[in-house]
This record gives sequence, C-alpha cells and structure tokens, in this order.
Amino acid sequence: MRTPPKSGLAASVVLLALTGCGLLGTGDQGSGTDGKVTITLAGPNQWNASGSSFGPAWESLVDSFEKREPGIEVKTQVLPLDGFSQTITTQLAAGTAPELVFNQPPHKAHEVHALDAELQKPNPYVPGNQRWIDVFKKDYFGPGVSKALSKESGKLEYIPFNLVAIGLFYNKDAFAKAGIDEPPATWEDFRTACTKLKDAGFDPVALDKGGLAAGWTWESVSTQLIDKYYDEWNQFDATGKPGKAPSVTEKSMSKVIKEGTLTTRTPEVAESLRIYKEFFDCGTPNWTGVADGGATVGYRDFVSGKAAMSWGTDFAVEALKADAKFALGTMPFPTITKATTPLSTDAPARYGASIGGTSYMIPSTVKDEKYAATIKFLQYMSSPAIKPWLDATGGLPAIEGVEPSPETAGLLEGEWGKPYRVTALPGGPEGTSFRDVFDGYLLEERTLVEELADLEKWWERGIEAGIKKNAWGDEDWAK
Repeated sequence: MRTPPKSGLAASVVLLALTGCGLLGTGDQGSGTDGKVTITLAGPNQWNASGSSFGPAWESLVDSFEKREPGIEVKTQVLPLDGFSQTITTQLAAGTAPELVFNQPPHKAHEVHALDAELQKPNPYVPGNQRWIDVFKKDYFGPGVSKALSKESGKLEYIPFNLVAIGLFYNKDAFAKAGIDEPPATWEDFRTACTKLKDAGFDPVALDKGGLAAGWTWESVSTQLIDKYYDEWNQFDATGKPGKAPSVTEKSMSKVIKEGTLTTRTPEVAESLRIYKEFFDCGTPNWTGVADGGATVGYRDFVSGKAAMSWGTDFAVEALKADAKFALGTMPFPTITKATTPLSTDAPARYGASIGGTSYMIPSTVKDEKYAATIKFLQYMSSPAIKPWLDATGGLPAIEGVEPSPETAGLLEGEWGKPYRVTALPGGPEGTSFRDVFDGYLLEERTLVEELADLEKWWERGIEAGIKKNAWGDEDWAK
C-alpha cells in the first residue's frame, strides 16, 4: 500500500538536485604505507552541488575525527544523484562496495553487517555511555521502531547521522505585513491567516506540480482525524507480529481495510478530503504548471516573496538561507480542532522526524581493522561532536543532548515533533503518485462522492499489492 512520503523520502525527494560524478571502489583492503587504516564513505551529496565534497562543515567534521583517531583516514566519494542507488546496489551484490555506503539503495540483508550487537556496546565518544543504542532518540531509531529495521532480517543495519523532518517554512516579513503576529496554530487560525495574506497581496501557500505537497498534506490532515482509532486499529507490533506498535503500522492498516473496519465510507475519510482541498485552495493558483521545487515546494515562488508559506524539509535550509531575502521561520502544520469539525478529538498535529535523512551502513565484505575503523567513525557520528556540522547544514539531531539549529527548530516543535500515532489514510499502490489519486478532486474535475468511489478502488489495488509484496498472504486476515 502506498503511504505518503516520509521515511522513504531520500533519493528523489529530500536530496537537492545536483550534478557531479564519483568513482566507487573498495580501495586498499589493508593499512596504508603510513600505517593508517583508510576507509571510504560513498554516497550522494545532499547539501550542495559539488561532485567532490559534502561541504566545508563535513570536511571539518572528518578532520576532527582524524585528529581524535590519528590511525584512521576517512575518504569521501560523492556519487551522482541520478546513479548512486544503482551503483551501490550493484557493488553490494558484487562484494566490491567501499567501507561505508548510503543506506537507501535496495540491497539484501546478507550484503551488510547487522549492527544490533555493536549497539549494545559503549560509545567511547559519549562520556558515561554504557550502550551505544541509548544515545539515539528512541522514537526514531532502535529495535522498537519498525522504520529502522530491515524488512528482510528485522535487524538494525545502519546508523543515522541526522533526522529528516518536514513542516511549513514561512516568510516572517510577509506575516508582519499581513498583520499576523504568530504562526497559525489551529486550522481556524490558518483560515484567518490565508485571508489576511491574500488581502496583503501574497499567495498564502506555495505549491507546485511535484508530489510532496500532495503527500505531506494528506498525511498531516488524515492522521489527526483518525487518531481516535489508535487502540482499535493497532494490531501488529513493529516487527509484524500480533501486538501493539508505537504507531499503527502499514500491516495493521491493511488488515482493518481488508476486513472492512476502515472503508472510504468511514466519516473521517470524506472530512479529510474536504480539509485537504481547502489547503490547496489557499495555495498558488494554477499550481499544476509550476515547476517542481524539490525539497521546498514551490521554491521560486517562496524565495522570491510571492508566496508566504511553503512545505519543506531541513535539507532545504542551506539553500533557503542563501536565496531568500527575508527572515525565515518554521512552523508545524496547524492542528484541526473541534472548532473546525465535530470529527476532531483535538488530537494535535503530529509528524515527527524520520531516519530517512543521512544514514550509512557497512558492507558485509568489510572485515578486521577496516571494520573496527568504520564502527569508530559511526560512533563518532552519533556523538555531540556532530553539532557544528548539523548547525551548518540545518540538520536535525538523531541523538539525545544535541539541540537543533535555530532555522529548523520549528520542525520538531511540541507535538508536531512527535510521530503520529496512526499511519495516514492510504492513497494507491506503492509507486502510485498522490497526484494520480487526488488531482481530479483537487482540480474540481471530480466531486467528493466520485473521489470516494475512486479512492475505494485505489485502496483495493493497494491492499492486494501490499499483501503480495510483504508475503502476508498466508495469514487468515489476508486471504
């Protein structure tokens, strides 16, 4: 079943468009002639357009590690955005990948080291730490977080260097001109803010023809209205076994849809669609013709000052700070309260950060001193030493005890910074664009009734595809 983009943002979504090339290879399998152990980290550049460097802040971070561990040298290989996934997948299968690789390309569990045992050992770069796993924010990374586990092995395969989070960026100058003193906290506040911004000559929300706004908005609206079903729908734990999970899983959602507990006739589905459309009605006119803005929706309209708010991720901060000529702020999606709809329980808007940002894993071909060196580097990357790099790139910390940068703090603010409790209402099967599912309704080419009927067909196809992909077909509920 296709759910809105989140932990799978990565390659084509949160990574900024870039050019460049890099060669991927194993390098020397032993120590260098100077006695140092050399390891290579290979992945896409998520921060700038360089084909050779992740930027000065990254280089400084690597230098600080090498000073702490003078017997280890870390090399960085920047891979092109349009080819890194295939390259890493191929080399993992061939056994020729370097010592550390970006975690998101498809791979088999046996091709990388499971890190569960290592995570039970102390992290020497965190004073007083007894178990490495304890340094991480447990809501986002750990054995109880389904998104963190390999679907094949159920193990922890990688270490997150940061988190990726979404939210609404806003133009503080535009808000001031429109007489808006505080970012809108509720949907009623949002409605008022949209009217004031339009009266002041702004498009309230930047939109474009990409798929991010469609997915993120649907997720943010629907998860609020179906939060009331947390206990009833929560039927499988994070590993897929009968039990409870911190967030209702895709498998649990598939079961309640398959059994007819949740249908498109469930009142919260239609209400989610109504509010969803209202958000788009507050956005850029003729948004289907606006170029995809990448990690910031409607990027040009937003940085030019034409639109006052925009969906975006923390990966967009570096570019926004360079291009926007106004004071920049971040805010959560508004909470839908009972003042807007009786179907609300006043459950707050939640999204939470995700480990779909920058994470690296160790190929299973890496052994001995090189393996030990990669473990040390990964431990260093989950210590307070990473804060200067996070501040420079707008990154959000994956570990406890490190504060986010000022520009991105709003993306983790209050309840919005916590994971939603119920997975969003689905769109279509995996690989289906949310625009394919919802555009006809958003553009008033289909009525709400027609959209609900169409959505039911998308769900049927998505459920069957998910059951087949995840091999749930032998379970009684899936037959």
